[in-house]
Amino acid sequence: MSSAKPLDIYHQRLNDGTIKHDPEQEKAVTALSRLYDDLCAAHKPSLAFWRKPDHALGVYMYGGVGRGKSMLMDLFTGALPAHIKARRVHFHEFMIEVHGFLHQAQKQGDDTNNALPRLAKKIAGEVHVLCFDEFHVTDIADAMILGRLFTAVFAQGVTVVATSNWAPDKLYDKGLQRDLFLPFIDLLKTKVETIHLDSPHDYRTSFDAQDGTYLTPLSAKTTLRADEIFASLTNGAATHSDTITIKGRKIVVEQATDTAARLTFSQLCEQPHGAEDYLALAGKYEWIFIENIPRLGYDRRNEAKRFMTLIDALYEAHTKVIFTAASAPESLYSGDDHAYEFERTISRLNEMQSALYLEA
Repeated sequence: MSSAKPLDIYHQRLNDGTIKHDPEQEKAVTALSRLYDDLCAAHKPSLAFWRKPDHALGVYMYGGVGRGKSMLMDLFTGALPAHIKARRVHFHEFMIEVHGFLHQAQKQGDDTNNALPRLAKKIAGEVHVLCFDEFHVTDIADAMILGRLFTAVFAQGVTVVATSNWAPDKLYDKGLQRDLFLPFIDLLKTKVETIHLDSPHDYRTSFDAQDGTYLTPLSAKTTLRADEIFASLTNGAATHSDTITIKGRKIVVEQATDTAARLTFSQLCEQPHGAEDYLALAGKYEWIFIENIPRLGYDRRNEAKRFMTLIDALYEAHTKVIFTAASAPESLYSGDDHAYEFERTISRLNEMQSALYLEA
């Protein structure tokens, strides 16, 4: 963990060129620095217990995709001293855990009203700050639980930081029985400082496209350019490893953010994967890097077939892809078995580089 405040880290990244100045982002990181100070004041390392903070107002950042919300949350959690325990979790994943806890409680004869305060106490025993990425409510079961759960969570002194595409007042908009959800919105607005990241920049699509999205030939220069594009698309967000499991088959992503993943041709096409696996991958990430694509001859006809299936799946899902390859699409395949079928793959590889495809 860093000893520098979020705002100091942000300015340091501006100075070294990792990120570009954005007044909307600076507004948000200023709020996160305020929260950092409040948490540090409320919880001293010398204290043997967690003192409920009176003024540790959380932060709720909302705005369009690609505005750097996740990057700012990573910056905040990375800055927190080790004695302040924070958990960063996708909101959908968190709610799956909540429903799992309630299901187990019901099997043991406990009802939801009794189980939720126990869950809140368990959460408070594990973390001081809950950081939710992509806070979004579409399910009536989630909507009915949130008010009771977070009333108890906030009462335990837990602070919430969240990113969302939606303002608090727009959460669960037009949902069934939304009137029962409105008290949660009112509660949330008293527990967080709401920041609208109204930046005109979409950092996921603002990389310099002078080299395109299909980089060839394979070289150190190509790899460096892929590194630069990944950093630009993710706006410098911290990366993590991820594993996608489909019916026992696994795709391990060693470098990922919430929106982008880097994988190699070997991982995707030299292993026994099929369309279902590729569609699961496309469903999770907006941008996928497929790197080190070799030339494909007769001896690699199985890999060529998987590659065609992969491109079909990503194309149909309209996933944006960065390629690094040994040669241009037209000369990638030199075998006979799939020559006719590969013509469609060539066409799709070329279309996936077009501005129309990328901007759709």
